[in-house]
Amino acid sequence: MKKFMALLLAGAMTFSLCACGAADTATAPAGDNAATENAASDEAKSESLDIKVGFICLHDENSTYDLNFINGAKEACAALGIEPIIKTNIPEGQECYDAACELADAGCGFIFADSFGHEDYMIEAAKEYPEIQFSHATGTKAHTENLPNYHNAFASIYEGRYLAGIVAGMKLNEMIDAGTITADQAKIGYVGAFTYAEVISGYTSFFLGARSVCPTATMEVTFTGSWYDETAEKEGATKLIQDGCVLISQHADSMGAPTACENAGVPDVSYNGSTKAACPNTFLVSSRINWAPYFEYAIKATAAKESYDIDWTGTIASGSVCLTELGDNVAEGTQEAIDAAKAKLQDGSLHVFDTATFTVEGKKLDSYMADVDTDANYEGDHEVIVNGYFDESGAGFRSAPYFDLQIDGISLLDTAF
Repeated sequence: MKKFMALLLAGAMTFSLCACGAADTATAPAGDNAATENAASDEAKSESLDIKVGFICLHDENSTYDLNFINGAKEACAALGIEPIIKTNIPEGQECYDAACELADAGCGFIFADSFGHEDYMIEAAKEYPEIQFSHATGTKAHTENLPNYHNAFASIYEGRYLAGIVAGMKLNEMIDAGTITADQAKIGYVGAFTYAEVISGYTSFFLGARSVCPTATMEVTFTGSWYDETAEKEGATKLIQDGCVLISQHADSMGAPTACENAGVPDVSYNGSTKAACPNTFLVSSRINWAPYFEYAIKATAAKESYDIDWTGTIASGSVCLTELGDNVAEGTQEAIDAAKAKLQDGSLHVFDTATFTVEGKKLDSYMADVDTDANYEGDHEVIVNGYFDESGAGFRSAPYFDLQIDGISLLDTAF
């Protein structure tokens, strides 16, 4: 059943809608240009890069998170004319170091790991193999380790989550207008994995997007203590629904929460890929990072023996922040609301964490010293309130999220994780 679900997810993600603009569907070339473009494409594929690349994944295709990385790796490698070596179900422990060393010994020149807990083991491997380039998603230490062959990468996914939040807020407004709920019943439930900054940044940006169009929205968050636990995620979503949440989203990697929503008839915003095929009656939208642009960039640089960013942040403009296609049950005017907000994010007139749009313990945030470094010798934090907004992943400190504030309007059911 899990394998079947993974296939459904893989197929759905193929038809994703990038937040940078239009759908990820190619327009067929016309007339004489068709032959020229096709010939150029065939020539590019025949000139494959002379490099082996390896990928280390915490789980496998059954995890929406890992599936998103796997699809990105395959897409980038196909464009470069190479075959990826992908290792799945590698825990956040010594097994990651062992996997990295195996890939290095197999001749890989670029090795990538996808989970937060992989970082220390990737750094260990990078020190062991200084001639090989190692990269890690969501990590925080590349900018302080000062290793020329160790890199972190992430994207401004908080902007994608904000846009997904607008979809949720529009649905809440529709429910209010229809009399299904009252304005004060517009409570969102959120299933999170851990109380890491990445998760906090994610659910806060989602909430702010929802509240930008539905000002009475509130949010309740529960945590599972695992990136992938289908039972716990389903139970978490069910608990939130029983507690009066009328719409659910998540930062967890299984089909647990979407399945609970489909069973209960509650609208759902998923993460890392469309769940429309499996949950046609409740799916609204999903945000995800498109990893293909980074993989192409890093692999090309590695093959050419060129230096590249130690800490890289993808954006809407680079095609790294995406929304899937909308579900069939979104509110009228949703696409227009997304397009308007996206344009403002791109021209800089809208900032997700605008301090005028939220309070912390009843007060506006005028200053915040965020802990963006992990160097033991570092003696202070950085001011991250810039021009009236919290500058998440954009102040040149690091790519991984560091927004870790609990804002008013969001309540936590548990904080053990």
